[in-house]
Amino acid sequence: MKPFIAFLAGQRVFLALLAICTAFSLLTFESTLPEGAAAGEQVAHRLLANHPEGSFRVLLAQTHSPEDIAFGNRAMEILKDRGVVVEIAQSPSETRDFAESGKPFVALIATGQAQSWPILDRFALPRYSPESSSWPIFLQKSNLLNIASQISVIAIIAAGMTLVIMTGGIDLSVGSVIALAAVVCTRLIRDCFGGADAGAVAMAFAGCLAIGVGGGVGWASGAIITYCSVPPFIATLGTMLVASGLAFQVSKGQSVYQVPDSFTWLGREAVGGIPVVVVVTFVLFGIMAYLVKATVLGRYILATGSNPVAAHLAGVPVQRVQRVVYATSGALAALGGVILASQLKSGAPTYGQMYELFVIAAVVVGGTSLSGGQGSVWGTLVGALLIGVIQNGMNLMGMESYTQKIVLGLVLLAAVLMDRFRRS
Repeated sequence: MKPFIAFLAGQRVFLALLAICTAFSLLTFESTLPEGAAAGEQVAHRLLANHPEGSFRVLLAQTHSPEDIAFGNRAMEILKDRGVVVEIAQSPSETRDFAESGKPFVALIATGQAQSWPILDRFALPRYSPESSSWPIFLQKSNLLNIASQISVIAIIAAGMTLVIMTGGIDLSVGSVIALAAVVCTRLIRDCFGGADAGAVAMAFAGCLAIGVGGGVGWASGAIITYCSVPPFIATLGTMLVASGLAFQVSKGQSVYQVPDSFTWLGREAVGGIPVVVVVTFVLFGIMAYLVKATVLGRYILATGSNPVAAHLAGVPVQRVQRVVYATSGALAALGGVILASQLKSGAPTYGQMYELFVIAAVVVGGTSLSGGQGSVWGTLVGALLIGVIQNGMNLMGMESYTQKIVLGLVLLAAVLMDRFRRS
C-alpha cells in the first residue's frame, strides 16, 4: 500500500489534470446532433438494420449545405452497396414532386436541416433522421486536438524555461523573443525569399534564421548574467525590452502577412490525424528528457541549480552551462514564435504578450522548483496541459477573461506554495 501512496504523491500534477478533465467533462455534458458523413453513416446503418431484405427504393431529402451533401453522399455510398435505390430531393418542391409521382418508396431519409420541412408529413413512410447523442463537448475529438495545438507553443517554450529554472534562473524575455522571431521569419520570407511565391526550402531557412536570432538573444542574456554578475531577473528584463523594441523596428509596427498559403503547414496541418505541431512537441520533449536524464549536460544543469559554488569546485563549468541553457531557452522561444506565425499566417510585434507568465506557470505547476536543482521535463508538459485544459474548459463554460486570470493566478500560487512546503 505504501508504494502505491508514494506513487500517487509523485503523480499529483497528473492526478490533478485527470480530476480537472473529469470535472469539465461533467460540466459540458450535453446532447449533440451528428452532422455530415458521420450522421449519414449512422442513418444508413439504422435503416439497413430495419430493412435487411433485398433491394428497395428510398427517398433522401437534403439541403444544399456542405454538411447535408456530405450526409447524403455517405448514406448513398452505404445503401447502394446493398442494392438500395436512392432518389434525392434537395428542396421542398422536389420533395412534393416525388410525393405526387406515386413511386413505391419503402422509407424516407431526412438530413438534420431537411427534417423540419412540412412536406415530409405527406409521406406515410418510416422516417430516418440523425439521432442526438449525449457526449461532453470537452471530450469531442476536435476540442481535444484544439487543446493540444493551442498548448504546443507554450509547452515548447516551457521546455527551455525548465532548463533555465533548473539552474536557479529565470527568463522573462521569451514573450518578446516570440514576437521577434515571428516578424523576422515572415519578413525574410516577404523581402528575401519571394513573398507569397516562396518555396518550402526558403521558408524553412527563414525559420531557422529566426530561431538563430532567438538563440542569440538568449545567449546575450546568459552572457550578461555570467560575465557581468547581473541577476537573471534584471538581465532578462532588459533583453525582454530590447527584443520587443527590435520586433517593432523589424516590422515597422505592422503585421507581416505576405507569405505563401503553405506557410501554415507547420502550425495548422496534420499527419495521420495528429497536428504537426503536436508531433513536433512530443519529439522535442523526448529529446529534452533524454538530455536531462542521460547526458553530462543534464547532470551539470541539475548540479548548477543545486549549489553553483559546490558545482564549480567539483569541476562543473557553471557559467558555460548557464549560457547554454539561456541560449536554448531563446531558441525554443523563437521556435514557438515561428509556429505561432505559421498558425496565424502572419508575424506581428504584439505576439507573445503574457506568454512568459504562462510558461513559468507551466514549469512551476509541473513540479520544477523555483530554487533550482530539481525538475521534470515531462512534468512541465503535464503542467502546460493542465493550464491549457483549465483555459479551454473555462472558455467552454463562458467564463469572462478576468475570471480566468483569477483562476490561473490561484493555480500558480498553489503550485508555488506546494513547492515551498515540499522543500521546508
